[in-house]
Amino acid sequence: MNPRLHRLQPYPFEKLGALLAGATPPPDLASIKLSIGEPQHATPDFIGATLTAHLHGLASYPATRGTPMLREAIVHWLTRRFALPEGALDPARHVLPVNGTREGLFAFAQAVVDASDDPLVLLPNPFYQIYEGAALLAGAQPHLLPCTAETGFLPDLDAVDDATWARCQLLYTCSPGNPSGAVMDQATLTRLIELADRHDFIIAADECYAEIYQDEATPPAGLLHAAAAMGRDDFRRCIVFHSLSKRSNAPGLRSGFVAGDAGVIARFLAYRTYHGCAMALPQQHASAAAWGDEAHVVENRRLYREKFDAVLEVLGDALDVQRPAAGFYLWPRTPIDDTDFARRLYAEQHVTVLPGSYLSRPTAAGDPGSGRVRMALVAPLAECVEAAGRIATLCRGL
Repeated sequence: MNPRLHRLQPYPFEKLGALLAGATPPPDLASIKLSIGEPQHATPDFIGATLTAHLHGLASYPATRGTPMLREAIVHWLTRRFALPEGALDPARHVLPVNGTREGLFAFAQAVVDASDDPLVLLPNPFYQIYEGAALLAGAQPHLLPCTAETGFLPDLDAVDDATWARCQLLYTCSPGNPSGAVMDQATLTRLIELADRHDFIIAADECYAEIYQDEATPPAGLLHAAAAMGRDDFRRCIVFHSLSKRSNAPGLRSGFVAGDAGVIARFLAYRTYHGCAMALPQQHASAAAWGDEAHVVENRRLYREKFDAVLEVLGDALDVQRPAAGFYLWPRTPIDDTDFARRLYAEQHVTVLPGSYLSRPTAAGDPGSGRVRMALVAPLAECVEAAGRIATLCRGL
């Protein structure tokens, strides 16, 4: 067996299951789960209709690089969404479909990390655990960048020394952030590109929450836009990941894409050809249709804003929590230990949340996830409001 497998830590939901084992919630309260970031808004009908209309495509092997139709739809969306110069992205060279960003983010490290050179993979802390697992199985050492309230829940780039940057081969970013919803501005993204140039590493920008934001007038900035604004028409060292799971409420479609530096994409394509992860043709047709429609995405944001408004009003001053700039999570500070809070909330109110320390790692400077919980406002509005009331009840009794 691969000895690196022993370095993998249990997944957050495995830890959560162990934490809640043996607890018996009140039988008269229905279960409400705010622990898993699985969208529950309805998948647009046209996506399913397009999928079924092309089921005959199951009779053909799909190409790893995807169809020109899908790649063109992705390029059109990227160009429009991030105000890229027309023609800056070539559908034949700059994009590849992936089976959801989770699959793509993991596979990417396996393709780009040179394990023979004592590499570091830098990642935010707290983080999506795929980043850590991908780094470990690629033969790299994860290096954690604390994201605390003091840093606006974003990495403090000034705190990273030159020796660390010199060993960095890959930097994972997540903007909007999971779990905080913090957004990197264009100036920060520009600085990251300058650091990548100076120290020769690749930026893997996880932007899967980029289409869920509070203010319609100010969508989150993106890495490709920052590169284009610098005059970087080759998008060198810049790779972005996007998904239909959150944007279009289609997590079961397993559809996303990776885009950016054509040289890196070409090598990633070579890896994926052996990896055997081509997207089925019906999925590609449904995905192209989804990337081509914005009306359902605008409505999706409205539904999330409605839930944030209602939940934050109910929570009031019972919990130390702020509205995030983007994403669908709340990241409140807990009045007691985060694991104790999560267990008591489940045992006394039948509401499930994820302890923040399950999304982070302790460091010499402390554990940035400790004393917080992640609440995913993915359930229907009425359930979210009911959960908020139960959370407030627990907090007022502590």
